[in-house]
Amino acid sequence: MKKKTGLSRKELEQLNKNDLMDMVLKMQETAQSKEETLAEKDRIIASSEKQIDILTQEVRLLRAQHFGRKSERNDAENTDDNQMVMECLFNEAEAIEDQAEKEPQEIKVSAHTRKARPKGKQEADLSRLRKAEPKHYELNEDQLRELFPQGYRELPVDITRQIEHVPAEYYVQEYHVHVYCDKADQSHVVRADAPKKLFGKGLASPSLVAGVMNGKYTNGLPLYRIEQEFERNEVPISRQTMSHWIILAAERYFSLLIQRMKEELFTHHVIHSDETPMLVHRDGRKAGSKSYMWVYRSNVLDPHPVILFDYQKTRHYSHPQEFLEKFQGVVVTDGYEVYHKLARLRPGEITVSGCWVHMVRKFKDALKGLGKSWKNTAGGSIAEEAVERIGEIFDMDNQLNGLTSEERLRLRQEKEEPKVDEFFAWVKEHRGDVTLKSLTGKAMTYCLNQETYLRAFLKDGEIPMENNAAERAIRPFCIGKKNWVMSDTIHGAKASGIVYSVVETAKANDLKPYEYMKYLLEEIPRHMDDTNLDFLDALLPWSDALPERCHRKPLDTEEPKQG
Repeated sequence: MKKKTGLSRKELEQLNKNDLMDMVLKMQETAQSKEETLAEKDRIIASSEKQIDILTQEVRLLRAQHFGRKSERNDAENTDDNQMVMECLFNEAEAIEDQAEKEPQEIKVSAHTRKARPKGKQEADLSRLRKAEPKHYELNEDQLRELFPQGYRELPVDITRQIEHVPAEYYVQEYHVHVYCDKADQSHVVRADAPKKLFGKGLASPSLVAGVMNGKYTNGLPLYRIEQEFERNEVPISRQTMSHWIILAAERYFSLLIQRMKEELFTHHVIHSDETPMLVHRDGRKAGSKSYMWVYRSNVLDPHPVILFDYQKTRHYSHPQEFLEKFQGVVVTDGYEVYHKLARLRPGEITVSGCWVHMVRKFKDALKGLGKSWKNTAGGSIAEEAVERIGEIFDMDNQLNGLTSEERLRLRQEKEEPKVDEFFAWVKEHRGDVTLKSLTGKAMTYCLNQETYLRAFLKDGEIPMENNAAERAIRPFCIGKKNWVMSDTIHGAKASGIVYSVVETAKANDLKPYEYMKYLLEEIPRHMDDTNLDFLDALLPWSDALPERCHRKPLDTEEPKQG
């Protein structure tokens, strides 16, 4: 039986006017309530869809960061990202084969195309290696008479070359130091000059300690792997002993040079800074507490690069405040607030300059988060246009390379500043077109919050647009910590900062890290009784007094003579 709904016509005719009015008003209230309920549901659905979209973007970004390419070759920056990716691959040999050197021309041969070897390239590659005595292979006279009964003449010698490898060699070196005394005065004793011991009566030599440091801090090997290699070569040295040597050498010897390098760093007008988390096993806090390694380096335009690492237990602003206490100038950083606070605490002494590469990454992350459909969204088109606009500014600034700071500043203010003004005006105009919590919205908010610092490069020709110098400086530490995971103690973490400072500054000044550290460990102990530290000037990485063995030889690019 069909259920009755509502009143019949006859029942309605029997109602009076007031009853009809009450019914109509009640129906209107019900309809309005349903409309409000539907509107609220629509609002909840729209909010949920926005939240789902934001979360979807973040998931896509995380997947892209975890599984995608790490290269930023589209950015206007000079980084070695391909090398970083190679270092993280298991099938490194295959990857490197695919990335074989691009040569200037190709020679077409039937069935395939092969690359031509540049003229003189092998000569240049081998020019820095020591050349051993040639080995001659020839036939004796009896063999020649048998092969050539009618006589022979010798043609030009066929010369081939190959690079030989000599594995590491370990041996015990005894030092017999002769001692003399006066026959008349037995208390007058003289010892012959001999190398100073590093650590009392220990077995550590400068070459051995430098080798351990080079393995860990240059090549990123954890001490247990170095210990295993020692065992395979029948060298009885434990990782605990190696760790002790590193800490002692860093605190007793290298720290003197680091203080001198810090003084040199503060003579520069522009420096870069960055920081990265690390773990320290025994630092008095609960397991998993983050510590930080801070890096400070001189401007890439400076002829004598200085790169210093500073371990700290936290990311508090007091750490850069203490480190930069005697510095006056410009600090180029990302958008971390502690640097801005430092500038506010020392107005007129410290200026903070922002990083445009750091900003453009946020718009690129927005495109990654939107996935393949980004072209069909407002956020995608805005992020794409932002990347294009920033790229134009970078292109203009790259054309000023090689100019003096005064000329660069004039051209920046003349040509780039109007573009920068247009960019920030455009961001403000379109900020309301996207959800502020979306990746594009967050990128635009970050951009506007950092505007003051991002404009700093327009006021000083020595300030770069980006902080890539600091990121490149700290990258070897980030790669290394993936191998050794954590430091055991605070002493070890501080020592690591000191040794990384020596290694990375040596590399930046085109020195061989192992040879340089070995030389430091030979020379600094000889001066420990000096009344002043003037001897350190001759040990700085750019000193002309450094022996030739510490320097990487330049490539011999001259073409070999013909004939």
